[in-house]
Amino acid sequence: MNPLKTIRNGAVLEVTLDRPKANAIDLHTSRAMGEIFRDFRDDPDLRVAILTAGGDKFFSAGWDLKAAADGDAVDGDYGVGGFGGLQELPGLNKPVIAAINGIACGGGLELALSTDIILAAEHATFALPEIRSGTVADAASIKLPKRIPYHIAMELLLTGRWFDADEGHRWGLVNEVLPADQLLPRARELADLIASGPPLVYAAIKEVVRDAEDTKFQDALNRITRSQLPTVERLYRSEDQKEGARAFAEKRDPVWKGK
Repeated sequence: MNPLKTIRNGAVLEVTLDRPKANAIDLHTSRAMGEIFRDFRDDPDLRVAILTAGGDKFFSAGWDLKAAADGDAVDGDYGVGGFGGLQELPGLNKPVIAAINGIACGGGLELALSTDIILAAEHATFALPEIRSGTVADAASIKLPKRIPYHIAMELLLTGRWFDADEGHRWGLVNEVLPADQLLPRARELADLIASGPPLVYAAIKEVVRDAEDTKFQDALNRITRSQLPTVERLYRSEDQKEGARAFAEKRDPVWKGK
């Protein structure tokens, strides 16, 4: 059984992780996810991705401990994008939306943290339980204190406690909480909206945000003004930027070509 299902809807790629019972990720699945998101990154006709999972109980339980017991090394080859295909994929300058349809714990939550927008079903729950098994949620330890208040992030990391979608929304981790039957329709609606926008601008936004994450404001701004970010330079020299100015002057909707 293929653990991954993909659907192309125009400029939107929908990726479904489907490994019953818990949608856990082994090395094979991680490498396959990396290939999917690498191809998404490199396909000029695709502009936005949605990541969700099969069933209604688990988004993902993270690292597959059963596979680990059978020989999958924790420090093995996760593939081109790192764990889950997204965590370390270089140059991913397209938006990715997570549609969390159930439990997202451990590496499953870390996978969600690798996306740009998180939508959650009302019954979704989250946790970083690694502390209870004597290990560290490494990616979450890096990312979570930068996404939500420090003291809340530290509490979640140090206790491994569960929290629900409403609490995730309250702390700004989750963008929207939705009834389960509205989760994918809303993700698709949002993906279509973003896909209709200027792809070169999105690429520049993602590179600027990524580059500036651990950089002082003035240093980050200097990198932009000194033409050191390729996506920004491409945008400034693009047909799309001229089209945006023309459309504004002509009081019409712009037609984006990604060129």
